[in-house]
Amino acid sequence: MKKQLQFNTIVIGSGLAGLANALRLAEQGQKVAVITKKTLAECNSFYAQGGIAAVVDVNDSMENHISDTLIAGGELCDEKTVRFIIENAPEAIKWLVSMGVNFTPDEHSSTGFHLTREGGHSFRRILHAADATGEAIITKLIQKSLSHPNIKVFENHVAIDLILGSKINKNTNKCFGVYVLNNITNKVIPIAAHNTILATGGAGKVYLYTTNPDIATGDGIAMAYRAGCNITNMEFIQFHPTCLFHPKAKSFLISEAVRGEGGILKLPNGYRFMQDHDERLELAPRDIVARAIDFEMKKHGLEYIYLDISYKSQAFIEEHFPNIYHKCKSLGIDIAHEPIPVVPAAHYTCGGIATNLFGQTNIEHLYAIGECAHTGLHGANRLASNSLLECLVIGQAAVKNILQTPHEDFLELPPWDESQVCDNDEAVVIAHNWDELRRTMWSYVGIVRTNKRLERALHRIKLLNSEIHEYYSNFKLSLDLIELRNLVCVAELIVKSAQLRKESRGLHYSKDFIGKLDYIQNTILNKKECEL
Repeated sequence: MKKQLQFNTIVIGSGLAGLANALRLAEQGQKVAVITKKTLAECNSFYAQGGIAAVVDVNDSMENHISDTLIAGGELCDEKTVRFIIENAPEAIKWLVSMGVNFTPDEHSSTGFHLTREGGHSFRRILHAADATGEAIITKLIQKSLSHPNIKVFENHVAIDLILGSKINKNTNKCFGVYVLNNITNKVIPIAAHNTILATGGAGKVYLYTTNPDIATGDGIAMAYRAGCNITNMEFIQFHPTCLFHPKAKSFLISEAVRGEGGILKLPNGYRFMQDHDERLELAPRDIVARAIDFEMKKHGLEYIYLDISYKSQAFIEEHFPNIYHKCKSLGIDIAHEPIPVVPAAHYTCGGIATNLFGQTNIEHLYAIGECAHTGLHGANRLASNSLLECLVIGQAAVKNILQTPHEDFLELPPWDESQVCDNDEAVVIAHNWDELRRTMWSYVGIVRTNKRLERALHRIKLLNSEIHEYYSNFKLSLDLIELRNLVCVAELIVKSAQLRKESRGLHYSKDFIGKLDYIQNTILNKKECEL
């Protein structure tokens, strides 16, 4: 019998949250497995253009950053969490620099860094590496991870479900590891661990249009929900205001920093419409800008609007936005001389698996870090460039907690049982259900919602869920099937959460409940309670 795979910690996901935690634990002597369903670089963090928010300028202050975050969050942020993460930002930046990350310098700045500004921020405080910050960070962390003797990387492996005490006849609310599918061999293996970290990112692919890569299918959130974790505020899906509109662009994001450096939103006739929606114009928080664009597109029957920074010099544009400039140029759009066609697209999942400041869930030895988690930082709307910061600060706290927590001996995990399933003979069903689910979410659970739209969405999602569950129960697993199963679970969580919120707040805007309630509350879902 093949020896069971055992690690001190399993990290599921290879974005900033996953790799940073893997490296920190490995440096402390822990044996770490990193599970990633494609390659290490195929993660949301890699595609992050803007940067990471931190107070490093003496003219700025922690209180300013805290205030900006609370305002953007629609009064739903947890202030203790906000303060903890922002006050630990400088240490997070130092760690990235120690890993070899080269942020764009500015010899004229007292900080040594070029700081840009994004919507909702009252100061320039965004450290960045040109307009490809995520790529610069992840590339360095991948190099470090691949060369570290304590890290074992499992590329092309997707987590299926967490292994709890009930799976091994233990009456305990603990996580003992995870079942993983090898995407190449289609074999399922159990991997045991003292601790498991979910760092799987968000669920942008539940929508037809998204800035996220194909891997963003809500896997960690769905697995955690099935295991019994509390899921919080899933109604708050952030739509990025400016995704490039082009048939060959495939979800290419036009960074918020373009607006931060003076980009203007215009109608086709050249009218600057943000003056009709918010006094902060293009630098209003993302929820406001996205709704304004959605309103203008519907009002005028437009497929897209324009983002114009062509009044800046070509040298300025190429220096600040080299990747955006060259990507648009390759598609026939010269942003130095013409405006950029853009549309809003699903971008960030503000809700997720409920955790404390150590990344702990309500299941022992199970942690959630980054976009799949809900710490209370983002509230009803994420402030731009706070997400990478959250990954690092909460991740560091989780590492300290893991190292201080005693662990038990490894237990023998049961093998995956596929004795009752057969080979997949109708893969077209997966493709059809995937497409229908994403179109349903886009049409009925988008930027502007109504009770009727949500009812229609939930009705169709429940039918799809039933079909997918039957398919999952009868056929052998594939990556597409696992992702579809997770997506339909997350879609239902989003809709049910939206139905529970009887107000418009932040990213959740309902025509049936205009305005905010007088009291503040989170939306919390739990599988056991939902089944009652």
